[in-house]
Amino acid sequence: MARAAVSGRLSWRVARLAEVREETPSARTLVLDVPGWPGHLAGQHADVRLTAEDGYTAQRSYSLSAPADGERIELTVQRVEDGEVSPYLIDVFSVGDRVEVRGPIGGWFVWRPADPAPVLLIAGGSGIVPLMAMIRARRAAGSRAPFRLLYSVRTPKELYYGDELRAAALSGVEVSFVYTREVPDGFSRAPGRIGVADVNTSGWPASFEPACFVCGPTGFVEAVSDMLLALGHDARRVKTERFGPTG
Repeated sequence: MARAAVSGRLSWRVARLAEVREETPSARTLVLDVPGWPGHLAGQHADVRLTAEDGYTAQRSYSLSAPADGERIELTVQRVEDGEVSPYLIDVFSVGDRVEVRGPIGGWFVWRPADPAPVLLIAGGSGIVPLMAMIRARRAAGSRAPFRLLYSVRTPKELYYGDELRAAALSGVEVSFVYTREVPDGFSRAPGRIGVADVNTSGWPASFEPACFVCGPTGFVEAVSDMLLALGHDARRVKTERFGPTG
């Protein structure tokens, strides 16, 4: 559904790129300073708009990858080769450059640190981005809510936030990986798509009534949602966010 720009929370703001972190060969995290940013919840996203010299504009939505931090936000962007926005943000956009942002957007696919219920996060590829914001928000708030993450990715080199996720166990987050095409040395599971056994083993029992967040490509999200329902999870506690091939 199209959203019109309105005053206040959804007005466009001029942001400045303060820092860049390389995540994978095709993805980078953009740390932006946004004067007047109103804050956000883990799981929300922001719109980014580029304007060419001739006045042509293009905009895309990107998930926020870190919890609220004053007027600073983080977006992790993956390059889409035929995209209008992501190639610029990956290959051209430099520290000190400016871009327009609008948000935060979304109020359903969010996690609040005050919620003590167990949380199950299931990500496919770059679907890890809003879920990483939830993991970071948990740590920043000192929450003791039980967290489990099941992360499906094609190869080890395409893993986002690898070092941080491997260290997440130190803060009480249980992390499991599924590699669909190539596995790291010594990994016990053969390459393959995520299945019911993975969700059952790495997730919470339905009787625990966890809050489930699933994010990734449409086919992945639909398949995982069906698995959760088949395992007895309450559909009202399964929240999904999906993305398509836009850049």
